[in-house]
Amino acid sequence: MNPTPRLSRTEGGSRRRATHDPRWMRALLVGAAFLFLGLFLFVPLASVFAHALAKGIGPYLETFQDPVTLSAIRLTLIAAAVAVPLNTLFGVCAAWAIAKFDFRGKQVLLTLIDLPFSVSPVISGLIYVLLFGAQGWLGPWLAERDLQIIFAIPGILLATLFVTFPFVARELIPLMQAQGRMEEEAAMVLGASGWKTWWRVTLPNIKWGLLYGIILCNARAMGEFGAVSVVSGHIRGQTNTLPLHVEILYNEYNAVAAFAVASLLTLLAVLTLALKSWVEGKQAASLAAASAATSP
Repeated sequence: MNPTPRLSRTEGGSRRRATHDPRWMRALLVGAAFLFLGLFLFVPLASVFAHALAKGIGPYLETFQDPVTLSAIRLTLIAAAVAVPLNTLFGVCAAWAIAKFDFRGKQVLLTLIDLPFSVSPVISGLIYVLLFGAQGWLGPWLAERDLQIIFAIPGILLATLFVTFPFVARELIPLMQAQGRMEEEAAMVLGASGWKTWWRVTLPNIKWGLLYGIILCNARAMGEFGAVSVVSGHIRGQTNTLPLHVEILYNEYNAVAAFAVASLLTLLAVLTLALKSWVEGKQAASLAAASAATSP
């Protein structure tokens, strides 16, 4: 008799045993993951809300009636409203250029896009101080024209722009590179203009990745501390964003107000994660549908 079938069944069983862990192992790994998340994520988040509501709902709500807190909320929203659209425009243009064209200096552009990931936010804030501060390179020129960037809103906007500009570009570049140029070239051959090609071909293919990058960019813009702290001057009611306001309140031993404002940032983070999960699900479904449509 030919022993080959018996060896095949044995090898198949070995492969199944090698790729399927025992139930106790899976339970141990899942339990360790949930324990880690509980200790380092859920417990700290719960403690933020517990401290914020330690004196009741009244003092918690009073925190958000304070004009200084409202000013910090307003400035945070302004910074995000400026940084996110500009970085979205930059990210789309940079990803389009890198993925669809070959040109000298492409690798240099990719390196520069990654620069905020490798430079400390505090260092990026100091760079703007060296450029636009009173003793900086452009400080005297700005002073002559009564223009203030450092310790003012323009400095906060510049610092926020710097630390957030890679997010949209870095999400779109690999996506557009994987999609290639064939569809755009086919649209051009059929007589479509550049704008129509972008609107009808490119945007539908990248919409979920674009939305994912925008969500991450917005989350970083609202939560940025290091760079904004350096250029803001910590002027209450004028140049404090929400993260800076939390630090000031905590240093003043106003724990309830500090944790109340921190709880607002926590809610924004949870909302961001929910949107991120929704977009990831939509993107995975879109990729699965595209793969099914192209498979024979």
